[in-house]
Amino acid sequence: MTPPTNKIDGIAGASIAIGAPLTGWLTVLDEVPDAVFASRMLGDGVAIDPTGDCLVSPCDGEVSALNASGHAVTIRIADGAEILMHIGIDTVALAGRGFTPCVRQGDRVKRGDVLIRFDLDAIVQAAPAVVTPVLLLETDRFTLARTRDDGPVKAGDYIFTLTAKAAEAGTPAEAATGATLERRLLVPLAHGIHARPAARIKEALSGFSASVTIAKAGKAMNARSPVGLLTLGIRLGDEVTISAQGADAAEALATLGALIDSGMGEKADPASAPKAQPVAPVAAPVAQGSAVLPADGKLSGVTASPGLAVGQARAFRLPEIQVAPTGQGAAVEQARLEAARAELARRLEDEAAHASGPQKSIIQAHRAMLDDDGLLEAASLSIGDGASAGHAWRAAVRPQAAALRATGDAHLAERADDMLDLERRVLAVLEGVADEPLSFPPGTVLVAEDLLPSQLMALDKENVVGFVVERGGPTSHVAILAASMGLPALVAIGPALRQVADGTDLILDASGCTLHVAPDAATLATARDRLAVITARRAAAKAAAGKPCHTADGVRIEVFANLGSEADAKQAVANGAEGSGLLRTEFLFLERSTAPTVAEQAADYQAIATALEGRPLIVRLLDIGGDKPAPYLPIPAEENPALGLRGIRVGFAYPTMLEDQIRAILSVQPVGQCRIMVPMIAGVDELRRVRAVLDRVRTEMGITDKVELGVMVETPAAAVTADLLAAEADFLSIGTNDLTQYALAMDRGNAAVAGSIDGLHPSVLRLIAQTCQGAARHGKWTGVCGSLASDPLAVPILVGLGVAELSATPAIVPEIKALVSALTLEQARAHAAAALECATAADVRTLARGFSA
Repeated sequence: MTPPTNKIDGIAGASIAIGAPLTGWLTVLDEVPDAVFASRMLGDGVAIDPTGDCLVSPCDGEVSALNASGHAVTIRIADGAEILMHIGIDTVALAGRGFTPCVRQGDRVKRGDVLIRFDLDAIVQAAPAVVTPVLLLETDRFTLARTRDDGPVKAGDYIFTLTAKAAEAGTPAEAATGATLERRLLVPLAHGIHARPAARIKEALSGFSASVTIAKAGKAMNARSPVGLLTLGIRLGDEVTISAQGADAAEALATLGALIDSGMGEKADPASAPKAQPVAPVAAPVAQGSAVLPADGKLSGVTASPGLAVGQARAFRLPEIQVAPTGQGAAVEQARLEAARAELARRLEDEAAHASGPQKSIIQAHRAMLDDDGLLEAASLSIGDGASAGHAWRAAVRPQAAALRATGDAHLAERADDMLDLERRVLAVLEGVADEPLSFPPGTVLVAEDLLPSQLMALDKENVVGFVVERGGPTSHVAILAASMGLPALVAIGPALRQVADGTDLILDASGCTLHVAPDAATLATARDRLAVITARRAAAKAAAGKPCHTADGVRIEVFANLGSEADAKQAVANGAEGSGLLRTEFLFLERSTAPTVAEQAADYQAIATALEGRPLIVRLLDIGGDKPAPYLPIPAEENPALGLRGIRVGFAYPTMLEDQIRAILSVQPVGQCRIMVPMIAGVDELRRVRAVLDRVRTEMGITDKVELGVMVETPAAAVTADLLAAEADFLSIGTNDLTQYALAMDRGNAAVAGSIDGLHPSVLRLIAQTCQGAARHGKWTGVCGSLASDPLAVPILVGLGVAELSATPAIVPEIKALVSALTLEQARAHAAAALECATAADVRTLARGFSA
């Protein structure tokens, strides 16, 4: 029977009972497929997967917010707590279709009153998920306790209680002082400021000492209050006034203005403001990976690190470290956290001293995050509120990681894994959990939902022959590490991976983007034979790798290596690389709070050049922006970063940084060993601007020797005007990764399309052919430094198209040299001509697999 009030236990004010607003299946917030809700950025609570079509009030109260599209409503209880109910995930995009609100903002309601009726079938077809979060919006006045376990629930059943916290003594917060700064702007978000943008606004303002408000039509709300912002009902095209007062007012106002102007990944033309429409079926979103194991046992994924492995499945599930919610007092817990951070800092610095290449860069990135002011401040505030050191650290890290995932940017989402890795490592020190090597039986193919960088580095590398993960991305730190370790790996396979039992035979063809589960004996034997041939071939290639590379008929083809560190250079030389076709200098600029000095850059470049023992070193000018942001460069948020300020455009925007990098490169001895390569060129005018800086700096330094200046062909514009570029550039080098994504209009960091991206697409091959022809017209050579240069199927085609230099990953250099030495130019040209006539990338790969030199 429904009680007449929200009170229970017979004690006035002691507890507030919250009922289920829906009939369905009760579960934890962690199961909600949205980082804002699952990480509790808006508040704690539960989720219900509905089986009915009616949302009722969970308690007596007032409708404090009702979203204009009718998919979310907030109830304010007389005691001040607020309960948000959000029907489905990303349902704001339905613009009201399928939702019929039965109340208005300001209405008083009783427990059980109907709030919203909805068309469950239509929403299931149109939305990514219909699971409904039920949240106590974040407050320091109440605690939440669940009263019902996961399982079936009926509308009105108690699901949790709220208990008021004891009032804490203390001085009132100091009022903001100083002038009030204001700015007016039009809201560009397609769906207005709903729950996710409101949470992001709160997160963006967390580090500023300022009182910030957002006002619409004269009504102002605290910008740090998501529920307050929801009550404003801000829609696309609305004019709002943002105001700030306090020590950081100017910075807070600029940050908030830039965030709203960016659209937060939901930008739209104000003229296209959504209007309510009759319910109509909407195409379901593309599924990210199958949930069912196919009958043939073959699962598709995205290549994180190429290669072939045969072994047995072993599940990797690392339990979460348990921490006490409350501590022994603020002073004790703060001291514990500082001691744990100091110990982890010591360990990271020791690890960095013994690491190289990508491993060192990742460890250094974690070391920098350990001192992040925002994390430390958030943890200290939680400790001051009574939390234990571990609970406070977790509460500080997870919203930040969730905010990265909530951006919708695949690359930022992958960085969230690094934050969770750092969370675990600090908690391990706090709780005395030993970091032991992860041991598995010989021939293990690791199967996991996801892996963190430190977990991969702790693997028993003798026994683990590859890994596959349900989530992850091809540009994550785990993917970079796997490639550097030569460990075949597939990511983004999807939930069907959970059905693979321990001990199941697996064939991991990472190069072919396929995991074959439980193959028959004949297929397994064939894969093992193929692996034995590959292993023998690699051993023979390594033995002959020291010789200069020529085709079988004597044509010189240089095989260089792509580098990111001095250790990479040493490995490349040991593997027979004849130079470096790409030094990625962004590793010097990222994961730090300030730009490297000229002296720091020069020292690193000199160390790499020395390790190459006089071989050519092609240094790519800084390629950041887009998917590789630097915290000290104030690049505004962009609606489409891949088409915005990145590559050489960043150098033009920050000319001092560009000049400093050129000065550092010219400092390397002997002069001329280093060649300079310009990234993301779209036209001759950009090349001329860089040439002018190079000539001026060279004159200032008194250098008379020629220093070669080349361009990276990464845009279709550069490929089709290669003859114009070659008239003024010393060489051209094709970056096939970016050229492919721009030619196919597919973001290689987007898991929804990453599996369809292939550099052997005929359109990409035709752009490469056009580049080689344009360069040859002026007697200039063309190289390839993208991933196609490391793909044995692609190399004969590239040589046949006219590529004279291949820059591959250091580990595969011997294999590429052996492959080229078995070709004749006539064979390669005929093969390339046939590839250009293919209709699809799949056709090209079929042709390439059948090619024999």
